[in-house]
Amino acid sequence: MKIFIKNMVCNRCISAVAKIFESEKTDIQSIHLGEVETVEEIPEEVLDKIEKSLIQTGFKRIKDSTHQLVEKIKNLIINKISELNISENFVLSEFLSFNLHKEYSSISKMFSQNEIVTLEQFFILQKIEKVKELLLYNEFTLTEIAGMLGYKSVQHLSAQFRSITGFTPTEFKKLKINNRRALDLI
Repeated sequence: MKIFIKNMVCNRCISAVAKIFESEKTDIQSIHLGEVETVEEIPEEVLDKIEKSLIQTGFKRIKDSTHQLVEKIKNLIINKISELNISENFVLSEFLSFNLHKEYSSISKMFSQNEIVTLEQFFILQKIEKVKELLLYNEFTLTEIAGMLGYKSVQHLSAQFRSITGFTPTEFKKLKINNRRALDLI
């Protein structure tokens, strides 16, 4: 049985969700961001308990196919950005079309109809949150960060960063502003 879950954005989320299923003695065949597949069908009363536990932990079961697809898109983007190896010639539309086996125009339209931001805006916001994280860790130069996240130049990254945050990356780093947003709230 496949169960789709909203707000699973990291490995800790996977662990938390796995514990919920384990607490209800439900064997998991596989678990990924946004999706749990169980070995057997789950009885309705157990599924209700799992749903309540998910909600208490900040997750939510997604029942309709449109919202399942939106969550899958978000997770694909979050995973891609977390890899930190986006090439300059990375094309979001090709990446999503390939992974979802759908035309990008329909993916983009469906995403925009169900979210506050467009698909491209979501991608940019996720990249900016990753830039904030990397700046706060102080492990990489801005040039390295720009390269890892697929920006054509530091200037392009800086302009996009400033338009979203109101600060240049250098100002953000100097001020040690920690106003990062949770990925599931973007």
